[in-house]
Amino acid sequence: MSKTKEIANEMKAHFADFEDNHDKNMNGNKAAGSRARKAVGEMKKLVTAYRKASVAGE
Repeated sequence: MSKTKEIANEMKAHFADFEDNHDKNMNGNKAAGSRARKAVGEMKKLVTAYRKASVAGE
């Protein structure tokens, strides 16, 4: 599997975690808000890696 595909799959997993925890946070679960922010932070790191890999053609 290509590096960009692997990174994209990781991003999808983090986004799914974000969506789940965001919904819980909107219903009053404060701990879920922290988990949602953590997932977004991980996605931010992966976006940079994805950009590098896609430009390199990996």
